[in-house]
Amino acid sequence: MTTTSSALTGTTRPGPARRVLRALAITSCVPYVSLKIAWVAGSRVGIPDGSVLLRDTGLMAAVNLVTVLMDAAVVVLALLFTQRWGLRVKAWLSAFPMWAATGLLGPIMVGFPAQLAAGQDTGGPKEPFLDEWVFTLVYSGFIVQGLTLGALFVLYARDRWSRVWRGRVGELSPSLFPPVVRVTAVAASVLLLVPSALHVLWLAGSTRGLPARRIAERGSDFQVLEGVRLLFVAAAVSGVLMLVFRLGHALPLKAPLALAWTGSGGVGCWGGWLLLTAVMPQSDPAKEPTVAMELAYAGEMITGMLLGACVAVLLRRRTA
Repeated sequence: MTTTSSALTGTTRPGPARRVLRALAITSCVPYVSLKIAWVAGSRVGIPDGSVLLRDTGLMAAVNLVTVLMDAAVVVLALLFTQRWGLRVKAWLSAFPMWAATGLLGPIMVGFPAQLAAGQDTGGPKEPFLDEWVFTLVYSGFIVQGLTLGALFVLYARDRWSRVWRGRVGELSPSLFPPVVRVTAVAASVLLLVPSALHVLWLAGSTRGLPARRIAERGSDFQVLEGVRLLFVAAAVSGVLMLVFRLGHALPLKAPLALAWTGSGGVGCWGGWLLLTAVMPQSDPAKEPTVAMELAYAGEMITGMLLGACVAVLLRRRTA
């Protein structure tokens, strides 16, 4: 870590660029948190009549409180990445939450604009859930959070661990990845083919393994999200295997590292979130997730975390 290029180590306050990014990151949390707090307090703003959110208010209140805490973590990370005390925090306490944030925000940052570009959804009538303006407001905030938090993390990581991603893939020492890491990377990549095959089938139009309600409502939004899931799988597998087996010797190390970081986070964390929502009680039997869906989400969560662990081994050993 240097004292000449860092806006944190040389002064007691972050530079103008970091202050602007921090302000944007924190401000972008306000709409989402405000809506969630309003719903916990009993407000129905943005919730149409007949919405499933009105059927089990106790469960929804608990879920809303959890998601408020998750979004509050963005504020904590924005402060951590722009304060001198953040450089003294243990590495995993800053890296792991950011990996999780990347995994949860990344698919939204790619999927929401892609859904808008795809145009009007052509699926069947959908059960009332939220007013359309809520999705636009909240997902736009998520995209701003992802962009600003990502930029802050890059600046923070440059100050603290810039040597970790210097050089090219071919310059990595084979000793960085012991046999157990290589076996883990290959095994996780192979196992990830199983849930990926389901996503390919669903993207191609198959209804196997889908509940009745999902089949009836399926449209362009569904197709886009399935494509995004496969995109993150490809990023995770290609990035990790390139690192572990030093494929593409001439490539800058930061290229496969970025793929591995973003892809493994998207697969593991988004798979875990979908698994959590799948095991929650459903008011409509036609919406009950199938065994195939639950196994796919669980498989993504486990394999994504295993691939993320391979990235963690590289970062820890390069730092040492």
